[in-house]
Amino acid sequence: MPRTLITGGAGFLGSHLCDRLIEEGHEVICMDNLITGNTENIEHLFELGQDQFRFVEYDVTDYIHVSGDLDYVLHFASPAAPDDYLRLPIQTLKVGALGTHKALGLAKAKDARLLLASTSEVYGDPLVHPQPEDYWGNVNPIGKRGVYDEAKRFAEAIAMAYNRHHGAETRIVRIFNTYGPRMRTDDGRALPTFMSQALRGDPLTVYGDGSQTRAFCYVDDLVEGIYRLLMSDESDPVNIGNPDEVTIKEFAEEIIEITGTNSSITYEELPEDDPQVRQPDISRAKEILDWTPNVDRKEGLRRTLDYFEDEVDAVPAETS
Repeated sequence: MPRTLITGGAGFLGSHLCDRLIEEGHEVICMDNLITGNTENIEHLFELGQDQFRFVEYDVTDYIHVSGDLDYVLHFASPAAPDDYLRLPIQTLKVGALGTHKALGLAKAKDARLLLASTSEVYGDPLVHPQPEDYWGNVNPIGKRGVYDEAKRFAEAIAMAYNRHHGAETRIVRIFNTYGPRMRTDDGRALPTFMSQALRGDPLTVYGDGSQTRAFCYVDDLVEGIYRLLMSDESDPVNIGNPDEVTIKEFAEEIIEITGTNSSITYEELPEDDPQVRQPDISRAKEILDWTPNVDRKEGLRRTLDYFEDEVDAVPAETS
């Protein structure tokens, strides 16, 4: 039975990875300080027993100790939503730098393969579209968003240094906008914000004129891509995301339609350094991992709506 540590394992993506690796026969150790994660995301796994799943509440910016052997380390600990990393700038920088260093040190000591969760934000507000892995990005290092962007860029740099200098087995996934069940309704990202507002019958808040674009990937597709990358021989970064690009205004209109509310759209000032375009070039994932997303946005939104209807005190469509 492979033994795997997932840092940030009680978060949105981390919890789905816990599920997948347990399905694949792994013993999973989930480590999270719960600064943005939630044990509700993993409570269904507690009944499995410690021979299959164990939760450890811990801050990975400190020295990480795990007794026994480890085969894999998936480093997903970090605030990832803008509201979170703008609220927790120092913690975001620390987990990207110190946390990644500690995770790499553990992986090196255990002779384990480490997969780093990086992000499309390493491309900043891109001047190349769509974004391939060999694009170096356009990031403002001293802007408010820089705490997240540069934390992930440093994390990639130190992972590659461990790979080249120590011969560590490292994998780097650049994650593009992902959505699905277990997202926090209050994390400030477009989908949970729009869906929560629509279900409450409130106006949907669009920043700028809504012409900025994003490309949304359903969580099951992302997890499949991450698993394939983990099991591959590819040490260079790989984009995983759905290239089906949509403007934020169009996305808000889709949410209004699928929720069946009468919500309107309101517009507010665009935040500093908000990327104007975002679309992954997934040629490398197709070639190396034989991976493409399978869940279209309409189906993914329907599945996500089922979850949000249970999480949000919704206003019935006919009375909203």
